[in-house]
Amino acid sequence: MICIGKNIRQLPSRLTRGVTGALMAFGLVALASFAATFSRNALAQTSSPQQTIKIVVPQPPGGGFDTVARLLAERLGSALGQAVIVENRTGAGTLVGTEAVAKAAPDGYTLLLGGLSNMALNPGFYPKLSYDPIKDFAVIGLAVAYSYTLVARKDLAMNSLSEVIAYAKSNPEKLNYASAGNGSGQHIAWAVLSNLAGVKMTHVPYRGAQAAYQDLIAGRVDLFFDLSPTAKIQIEADRVKAIAVSSKDRQSFHPSVPSVSETGVAKLDMQSWFGLFAPSATPAAIVQRLRVEFANVMAQPELIERFQKTGGRALKMSAGEAESFVRLEAERWTRLVREAGVKAD
Repeated sequence: MICIGKNIRQLPSRLTRGVTGALMAFGLVALASFAATFSRNALAQTSSPQQTIKIVVPQPPGGGFDTVARLLAERLGSALGQAVIVENRTGAGTLVGTEAVAKAAPDGYTLLLGGLSNMALNPGFYPKLSYDPIKDFAVIGLAVAYSYTLVARKDLAMNSLSEVIAYAKSNPEKLNYASAGNGSGQHIAWAVLSNLAGVKMTHVPYRGAQAAYQDLIAGRVDLFFDLSPTAKIQIEADRVKAIAVSSKDRQSFHPSVPSVSETGVAKLDMQSWFGLFAPSATPAAIVQRLRVEFANVMAQPELIERFQKTGGRALKMSAGEAESFVRLEAERWTRLVREAGVKAD
């Protein structure tokens, strides 16, 4: 630049002005190009990715996992201004889909719909889990929680949980209970309750809740601890009778049904919660952007109302609170599941 300056001073004034103008123009173009490049890089580091985001659901379509994922995907896509799709990736309970996200590229394009089952129950159920729900994932946010409702076949002689437990103590393994599969939330709910109450019953696993209800309604199985929204439909249709709910408090959509805790049978507080998770190595700036937009989505009155209509309780937690909640749930349920002696086949 010093030599160029000397050369410029030796040129005629008119030519000097031309050369100087050209250099200034070149400098402005170069500066603009640098600014644009810097801006793009900064945007890439501080916002969500600009291609389709995929929410992996480790369960088939139609269940609680899938329903929550689709409600969130639609609204999160609008908030981010880009496509957000749902991919059902099933297999081995919730293991295949969950492990796939744990091993996915940590770039913000692949998220997980995580819940009680795959983030808190599996660590206690599987001796050697292929992922760590705490170390392998970053919590984007928790969305909603649902209680479980214990229902019985219509002609079961017992009408209260206290009566069921009293009969089970006098008649070990005479009563049976259905579940939507070995290791499912429905399975763990009753297995843990049975252990806390000191009774033994026979577990009858099915492939999903629909198959379980077919036998429960027909009277071929005695009890079923199902998610409250699904159980509510069967109760209102008078196909089964309600015994108790797993949440600490009663549920507003069937207020006459007591909680397990208030019956005095056992201190149980179990709710199936759902939220979004990203691979733990995802850049902090992308995680933060997703957390901000997730919080905005969860503040929408229309979404809160949708959850409430299906028997859900919208969760209002900061990212830090959500992280602590997931960690404590994993620790609590790992202990309870192992104490109940429930293991994978």
